[in-house]
Amino acid sequence: MTPLQRYIAEEIATDHAEGLLSRREAMRRLGMLGLAAPAAVALLAACSDKATPPAATSAVTTSPGSGAPPGTSTAVTPAAITFAGPDGRTLQAAWAEAAQPRGGVLVIHENKGLTDHIRSVTGRFAGVGYSALAVDLLSEEGGTATFTDPAAATAALGTISQDRFVADLRAGLGELQKRVPGKKLGATGFCFGGGLTWLLLTSGVSELAAATPFYGPFPDGGEVTGAKAAVLAVYGALDARVDASRPAAEAALTKAGLPHETFVAENADHAFFNDTGPRYQPTAAADAWKRVTDWYGKYLG
Repeated sequence: MTPLQRYIAEEIATDHAEGLLSRREAMRRLGMLGLAAPAAVALLAACSDKATPPAATSAVTTSPGSGAPPGTSTAVTPAAITFAGPDGRTLQAAWAEAAQPRGGVLVIHENKGLTDHIRSVTGRFAGVGYSALAVDLLSEEGGTATFTDPAAATAALGTISQDRFVADLRAGLGELQKRVPGKKLGATGFCFGGGLTWLLLTSGVSELAAATPFYGPFPDGGEVTGAKAAVLAVYGALDARVDASRPAAEAALTKAGLPHETFVAENADHAFFNDTGPRYQPTAAADAWKRVTDWYGKYLG
């Protein structure tokens, strides 16, 4: 099992432990990932205990926010586009163009694929001046829309190699640069996409001037080499599973000498920014959105 497959499997088991999935549904989804029943049962048992409360941190914490979905009042409606990807493949994406772009942002989706929520995030970025592109990482499989069962889309993502993810995302950065010529680029990813943002940074991608991974796992043994991005890493204080990789991420950024900051949102769990999900925390989401756009204002323009 690859690290990303393991991450997806642990997320399913955690959702079950927190009452968001029935045991039967969790077993079904783990089976779709290729886990045999004994391994799936063992994983569910391992995640059944409540997570240990996170240790005290000196990182920035939340302040009161509006509680409204961030950036919705100025959002741009994204368009569905295709563009040339690696090895002659065609990639699908959502594209939201700012009226007067200050920079470009690559938006990297969660493990459910290119959903309406991720499309809305691209529109929010465009609404505040950053043209945004969200690549459908299931393009080769026909695109997220071809999966009527969201669990099947998640399972399909679990079969894709990390090399293909990096290649497709780099193609997205190239397409974004064509659409905002001369502008600096950033990348924002959520959950699974947060992990892919870290993967870009540890894969020597130099095109990024800034990155803001949301609650994504840092690659085991990863080193940030060749990257030039200023990184704002976003976590939820209640998300003990992903928070466990935070020290490694911070150490790697320090070693690389990159500007970086960690924001840990109080009273917020994994996926707290997703306003369509059960863990949405509006105060933390509004605060995180302001910090991210301020970060891009500083490092993208």
